[in-house]
Amino acid sequence: MASILSKNQKQKQKTTRLSDLKSLGHDLLSSRTHTNNLPKLLSFISPTSPPQFVVESLLSVQAFFTPLLPDLPSSSSSSSSSSAAADDPELIYRTWLRSKFDELVESLVQILLSPDSDDTLKEVVLDALMEFVKLGNGGKFHSAIFHRFLRSIVYSAASANVLVDLLASKYFKYIDVCYFTYISMEKLAKTLDAKGISDDRNQNADVNNGSHPSESMEQPFRNIHYIMSHIPAFECSVEKTDYDMWSESNQYEDHSESQKAKDKKQKTKKHNENALSAANIVKKMKLKFTKAWLSFLRLPLPLDVYKEVLASFHQAVIPYISNPVVLCDFLTRSYDIGGVVSVMALSSLFIIMTKYGLEYPNFYEKLYALLIPSIFMAKHRSKFFQLLDSCLKSPLLPAYLAAAFAKKLSRLSLSVPPSGALVIIALIHNLLQRHPSINCLVNRVQQGDQETVKVDPEAEVSTQEGVGANVTDSTDQSLWKPVIDPFDNEQSDPKKSNAMRSSLWEIDTLRHHYCPHVARFVVSLENDLTVRSKTTEISIEDFSSGSYATIFGEEMRRRVKQAPISFYRTTPTSLFPESESDFLGWTFKCEDPKRKNDGTHENGKMHNKSDHNQGKRQRVACS
Repeated sequence: MASILSKNQKQKQKTTRLSDLKSLGHDLLSSRTHTNNLPKLLSFISPTSPPQFVVESLLSVQAFFTPLLPDLPSSSSSSSSSSAAADDPELIYRTWLRSKFDELVESLVQILLSPDSDDTLKEVVLDALMEFVKLGNGGKFHSAIFHRFLRSIVYSAASANVLVDLLASKYFKYIDVCYFTYISMEKLAKTLDAKGISDDRNQNADVNNGSHPSESMEQPFRNIHYIMSHIPAFECSVEKTDYDMWSESNQYEDHSESQKAKDKKQKTKKHNENALSAANIVKKMKLKFTKAWLSFLRLPLPLDVYKEVLASFHQAVIPYISNPVVLCDFLTRSYDIGGVVSVMALSSLFIIMTKYGLEYPNFYEKLYALLIPSIFMAKHRSKFFQLLDSCLKSPLLPAYLAAAFAKKLSRLSLSVPPSGALVIIALIHNLLQRHPSINCLVNRVQQGDQETVKVDPEAEVSTQEGVGANVTDSTDQSLWKPVIDPFDNEQSDPKKSNAMRSSLWEIDTLRHHYCPHVARFVVSLENDLTVRSKTTEISIEDFSSGSYATIFGEEMRRRVKQAPISFYRTTPTSLFPESESDFLGWTFKCEDPKRKNDGTHENGKMHNKSDHNQGKRQRVACS
């Protein structure tokens, strides 16, 4: 039956001309007797109609409904008062108009969400819909229409990012639009949460224990996050009330009514304006913002959405929430997941701990567990290293904890890229500068089964001796025996890692690193580490975002004073020669000048002319 009606509608649209629609609209606006033209015009407001037909019909229908909106009953009251409407023809007529208006709103939403609709048409339709939102409730914001519109966006099967971008660019500058958007997002998130839990219970699955949402539920989560992430941040200050309001006045007031009715309407209007003033909205904005985000964070978010939320959480959510401590459950749960999720949650968790007094006893144990080689290749490593340096800055940090982090970083320097080694050197330098109690890791020497610790606050670490072991000339090196590093690299508890009994011998090996930039950086820092007045802390930000490309670019910009030269006579024929004669040019032996002038080899044979000319092009070296 529906297919037959759609075919008849398409045939009707083909036979209808644009001038016919103009005539129908003109008659509808001129007299009440032509109200039956309304369903005809509504039939052309659909995603399948040509854009010019949609625009022409919409202009007439919008002009017809706009002055009637304050007198139309609500959808709920019209359905509940059907028995009383049987005796009142006027109420029947207005109830019928209300049903047609609801049909119009539904058609406008379908056009906006249709992928086949033209962008220009979407902009015209969105403006018409927002005009109904502005005027459809007696001059107040019609939240029901706006909620229906946002609900359709959230539950759309396809991505509605283009429509959300259009809505944000034109209407998210009004504070009341953002206010009711947060209210709708809270309702929709709670509905999705309840629906997701019931669905998972039917499938014997637990949402809160890490189960991933189904594919049909992922798109609404993405749509909610996309809408909320595009709402601009408002400064919730009562003193600042100069925000723009979308529904602040009623433009369609009947001037033919009596003065008494005018005064009554003005009082009602003033009361409504006071209820929806910018100052009142500002007072409530933080509360609505908080409720919307808390409801959203309770949802089983997909991993990509989870990462997007954490990436901007410390800038987009925490400063504008009413009580940031309420986010501790979400952040600690994210921090306990491990991997890149913990790295991204660290920034927000650090802000909650330092600014709002959150106590997290296992914070440093979790931070210690994040120090793995893969972290030096992570996307957000720059922010992580800066936060790591900030977390280790407190002078109240226990010595064993500072030593554990220094030793863990020192061990990682053997397996990370050169850019990571540079960050590690800077971090360890700052740790030694801030915590003099761990300077014993620099000057410790282990001889056989004995251990000697040399701690001198005024000592100077020599560049010849290195950072790992400070060996004096009087030490009898013949008594040295192979020793085992007491540091337990596999221990997850920094207190049990035995870092205080170890030394930073790994940093000494970086003096011979294959990357010249790393070797130079180590040597430059081996000066007066224990003298606070002569050394300053290093900015981790200068090294935290390094990579192979940055090191290569810096080396290319360096001025080369001496170029390395290869010494060889002939091109090598194999990588591992069977005898020394295969690499005669690598023996670095001087030749007899007399024999060279005579053109003879050591065996007394003469060169031919071609060999002599070839020898001019070859390079000869003398030791």
